[in-house]
Amino acid sequence: MKRLLKLFLYQLLRIIYRDINNELYPYSLKELYTYTFRQKILGYNRSVPWPVHFTSQIKCPEKIQRGNKYPGYGPGCYIDGRCGIIFEENVITAPNISIISQNHDTEDFNKFKKNNPIRIGKNSWIANGSIILAGVELGEHTIVAAGAIVTKSFPQGNQLIGGNPAKIIKKLEDYKA
Repeated sequence: MKRLLKLFLYQLLRIIYRDINNELYPYSLKELYTYTFRQKILGYNRSVPWPVHFTSQIKCPEKIQRGNKYPGYGPGCYIDGRCGIIFEENVITAPNISIISQNHDTEDFNKFKKNNPIRIGKNSWIANGSIILAGVELGEHTIVAAGAIVTKSFPQGNQLIGGNPAKIIKKLEDYKA
């Protein structure tokens, strides 16, 4: 009976979050329903078509392409997709990250610059408190260390980057999964 109820509740969530397949299963029901209530009933990030923590802020979710994970699921995230963000498969985002795809014009602060979308390669991890700025491309299996500020692209992959501004700290072996 409990298993049937759980399956029914997951099916209900699939109706609410239309683009979700089986990736709901790793998350607890209590957590998903808390997020759903705050997001869809109370209105926090209502326009975002995937589960988002109520303390996270997602701008222009329609310009964000996500893989199989939920950017903004952790608390305190700020994800600005106005110039586009591409999250490839298996990209994990920790709490309190900022991913900002748009920049002000330096000669007129009321205007914005057009930038290429931010691209985060598959099997990457954006650690707690890190910031990724406009136009950045991160290669496959890139780990952004906690508190790092990424101002330029690191397209090669298999790397750990960190610092302010971010630089390559160490090369990594291929991702195993």
